[in-house]
Amino acid sequence: MSLELILSAMTNLGARWVLWLLVALSIIGLAIVVERAVCFWHTRDDVTALAERIAEKLRAGEWTGAENIAMESRSFEARVAGAALRYRDPETADEAMLGETARVRLDMERYLGFLGTVGSNAPFVGLLGTVIGIIGAFRELGRSQGALTAGLMHEIGEALVATAVGLLVALPAVTAFNVFRRLIQTRLANVEALRRSVLAGLKARAKEPV
Repeated sequence: MSLELILSAMTNLGARWVLWLLVALSIIGLAIVVERAVCFWHTRDDVTALAERIAEKLRAGEWTGAENIAMESRSFEARVAGAALRYRDPETADEAMLGETARVRLDMERYLGFLGTVGSNAPFVGLLGTVIGIIGAFRELGRSQGALTAGLMHEIGEALVATAVGLLVALPAVTAFNVFRRLIQTRLANVEALRRSVLAGLKARAKEPV
């Protein structure tokens, strides 16, 4: 099948399929926003208080108690701390925390690539629908020999709506993507602060005489 036939088939379908594609993308994007919002809400914790409680247990030499505190929290930050508290050697614990930090980052960034892709490309998808609609409008104009017909107005209407829908899909996706990215940066800063706090506690314990 030649490229000309493929393009002709696309234009014959009109811009409606583009609109349905944008609607599907918006529904998937909304589902991701809800899922990520629930995830971040359920994994929130007072990191400052968590770090103080773990440090207190480490100063007292209560390794199991410190590990239990980390395990009780559902936060991403506690996961990193918990990875360190399985070891007594500070260097080994630090490597374990760095590895867990990488996994935590991946978990927090899950599905965000889709939001970013939709946010950056939805306007172009809408523009594609506009171009298809304009092509259909010119075709209808040729059939009507320049006369304004209902078919012509329908094609023009679909063309304009496609661009508007593309923008309406892109704006919330971009906004959500930026909000989540900022939230992830904050959580990763908390992870780093807790990592350093735990590492300091481990090093302090390691220097104490047996």
